[in-house]
Amino acid sequence: MSLDDKNTLAVEGGSPVRNTLLPYGHQCIDEDDIKAVVDVLRSDWLTTGPKVAEFEKRFAEMVGAKYAVAVNSGTAALHAAAFAAGIGPGDEVITTPMTFAASANCVLYCWGRPVFGDVEADALLLDPSSVESKVSPKTKAIIAVDYAGQPCDYDALKKLSDEHGLILIADACHALGATYKNRKVGTLADMTVFSFHPVKHITTGEGGMVVTDNPDFAVRLRAFRKHGITADHRQREAEGSWFYEMAELGYNYRLPDINCALGLSQLKKLDKFVARRRQIAALYDSAFADMPALFPLAQRDDRKSSYHLYVVRLNLSKLNASRLQVFGALRAENIGVNVHYIPVYWHPYYNKLGYGKGLCPVAEKAYEEIVTLPLFPAMSDRDAEDVIKAVKKVLSAYAE
Repeated sequence: MSLDDKNTLAVEGGSPVRNTLLPYGHQCIDEDDIKAVVDVLRSDWLTTGPKVAEFEKRFAEMVGAKYAVAVNSGTAALHAAAFAAGIGPGDEVITTPMTFAASANCVLYCWGRPVFGDVEADALLLDPSSVESKVSPKTKAIIAVDYAGQPCDYDALKKLSDEHGLILIADACHALGATYKNRKVGTLADMTVFSFHPVKHITTGEGGMVVTDNPDFAVRLRAFRKHGITADHRQREAEGSWFYEMAELGYNYRLPDINCALGLSQLKKLDKFVARRRQIAALYDSAFADMPALFPLAQRDDRKSSYHLYVVRLNLSKLNASRLQVFGALRAENIGVNVHYIPVYWHPYYNKLGYGKGLCPVAEKAYEEIVTLPLFPAMSDRDAEDVIKAVKKVLSAYAE
């Protein structure tokens, strides 16, 4: 076979499907976004100014919540939510291992202990039956993660939390714009956390938000993001006062007006961004429907994902290659695949805390098989076709 043959894998010396790397995610910034940021740079307030409150108000309206509190990252949002929930030493919080480490780290920040529930085998969402089996007298909260953009089973999780007097926190960093039983993500839990990292549905550069309908949580969240202080600089300026008090030990988690201006501009395009993500996901669904060596995650009929990620599982019994080999071959074709995620408790830090392998067998098996394909709104149909072509090329070459 000639190395110029179109079926020869790039990793074996053939020509790649693409000449340039297509990343798995990327921000979408236009001139309106740039103007919004420049306007703030020319204003009197670069931080703790009017754009923060405006962004919070618009965001709360968008997701259907009463209160929204902006912070400087999704991780800060998780930490703030854990603090507002009153998590402290000795408290246990049940969450999923199939997530970024911050979903569990926020519990450690408050001196609590994460407890890991397993996931549903087909959708990789936190399994309510596993959560129920992990509830103990020490359990204080549940942190559900809307993996890849599909909401968890919030009716089941809310029933559990109500029965046991727990606080339900939704880590919806993947799921802005998603719905569960025709209800918006942001209205399904006691507190809901979002991220505005550049690969997310909208970006503020870095940033996060916590939304809630509970006024007491909102007060605690707002104080926590500014060192535990009860009034911010803009309030004191308006009142002509210098006095403030630190009532709690908080952090500097403020999101500047510069970032909020970008968020406001991006928020206007959220529906368009989510619609495009769904279009690309539909192209993938159609192309991969009858491939024995690969299957996408299951999508529940009562939910509508906003597709932060498009994750597929490899049927390794149908391949004569490992996930690592498939991953490397796709990268060589200039398809910027990724893996989301290493089970949280497999990380060395968690090993030092006494966590070991075997806690969540369904999640652990899934980890060995998952690959994330590129998906972001600025992708063209041609980009999506390149991904499909590369996947079929690689899996055909490695077919058992």
